Amino acid sequence: MTPPDEPITDFRALLHPMNRRRLLQGAAGLAGAAALGSSLPEPAYAQDKVLNLLSWPGHADPAVVKPFEDKYGVKVVAKEYVGGEPMLALMNQSPPGSFDVVLADAEYIGMLKEGGFIDKLNPADYSFADYWPEFQKFEPHWPGGELYSVLIRFGYLGIAYRTDVLTEADVKSYKVLWDPKIKGKLGFFDWYLPTMGCLSLYNGNKPPFDISDAAFGKLKETLFSLKPQASGFYSMADQFSMLTNGTAAAIPGVGDWVVLLLQKNGVPVSATVPDEGGIQWTESMSIVSSSPKKDLAKAFIQYMSSAEGQVRSAHMPAYWASIPNKKGWELLNKDFPADAKALRHTFDARNVMDEYKDGKIFIRKTPVKQSIEAWNDVWSEFKAM
Repeated sequence: MTPPDEPITDFRALLHPMNRRRLLQGAAGLAGAAALGSSLPEPAYAQDKVLNLLSWPGHADPAVVKPFEDKYGVKVVAKEYVGGEPMLALMNQSPPGSFDVVLADAEYIGMLKEGGFIDKLNPADYSFADYWPEFQKFEPHWPGGELYSVLIRFGYLGIAYRTDVLTEADVKSYKVLWDPKIKGKLGFFDWYLPTMGCLSLYNGNKPPFDISDAAFGKLKETLFSLKPQASGFYSMADQFSMLTNGTAAAIPGVGDWVVLLLQKNGVPVSATVPDEGGIQWTESMSIVSSSPKKDLAKAFIQYMSSAEGQVRSAHMPAYWASIPNKKGWELLNKDFPADAKALRHTFDARNVMDEYKDGKIFIRKTPVKQSIEAWNDVWSEFKAM
């Protein structure tokens, strides 16, 4: 438990809505969260014509939401964040009614439910029958056996790498991260959870986030041993530029979401899930409990989980992702066959669902036996070395 006078970095401590002291302490965390989110000024819209979305970057792009906006005569306005803990801080610190829909990673749905921030959903309202069977009842979205979120997109995390530096054979194991060929050229996405999850798999921990304290100590040693290889710690956006200009020859804990757009622009990069396994990331939408526009929020999630919304989300301009709706796959293959092939969403070749069935993919979770704060502290210590 966090002592009351120490700074809070484990954001689960912020999730009791009645604890005013915790809320005030959390303001410090909000400043960091805001710095990570969008700082661009937003045009003013009449609030009754706005759907307010809290999300990772890019989800309110007109390329994704315009058909919904046209149908309902509204504007989708997003407050953007990067990382689960900043999302939790924004949910906790923003005035009630600030957001109608929150897009969150699956590992945070239970915490949002526990904090009273999101509503229970009626499964009959959503097109789960069109989803791949593996995602029709995605376990992290059903805390207590009740539905709280709808899966919109997902991807796998392993290693992203430059193909002019490393070969497919090189990246079959996370051992490549210590290869002298990439000394000083190993980049890191500046978020503890993806990288430490992949390194936990390298250490043989399955599942990677439910580990003993002894295994956690070994994970710390493994992480710290990579410091001589490091080129830097990058924001979400910087990863694209660092792989493009070659400052980073490899980045662990990321995947297709980084390389697909770069490949489209001719950058020699690829991504792989090494033999030790990979992490699945997910992005899901929930109705915010304090929203004054819950019918509109439900309609937006219905659109984003429909075949059309799924196709637009799969190749949204900010970063591409896999989609769970099988009818979305069919529409993607019909209208954008090259993109379906790039996303490995074709039906006549090995695809991302085959990789899921291989048993190498583990759903990303927050730490089970240690606190978020403990893992974050190790990450901060690693960066400061």
